[in-house]
Amino acid sequence: MLKGIHPLLGPDLLHALKTMGHGDDIVIADANFPAASMGPEVIRADGVSATDMAKAILTHMPLDTFVPQSAWRMEVVGDPQAVPEVCAEFQAIVTRLAGDFPIASVERFAFYDMARKARYVVATTEFRLYGNLILKKGVVQPHELQFD
Repeated sequence: MLKGIHPLLGPDLLHALKTMGHGDDIVIADANFPAASMGPEVIRADGVSATDMAKAILTHMPLDTFVPQSAWRMEVVGDPQAVPEVCAEFQAIVTRLAGDFPIASVERFAFYDMARKARYVVATTEFRLYGNLILKKGVVQPHELQFD
């Protein structure tokens, strides 16, 4: 255990977040997501929901402010205007922890293409359908660092 580190962030995920650079993407994937076949390194988060993982990651990782979009969700097949409950929760988490970043809806196969280019995929056991989120890492500002 370390002070100030969200308890859901294990050593592999902490390492991943630390090694990601500005503009790198991380996928938070639900239990149905084909994480192993995407290509990026997969970090297992068994027993953790996608929303709890989003909270843990966004507690420490800023989103990118230099691009038009920094967060994406998979849109519902056959109903692209639908916003599943899990996606509404993602938006509330992003707004609370990262700021005014609207989550864009992306067609399923386009989302998979984006995921293939990500730096990491965090495979959760989120059972709600469409519990998938891509986040683009931003810059940590000097005033956000606290050292005594």
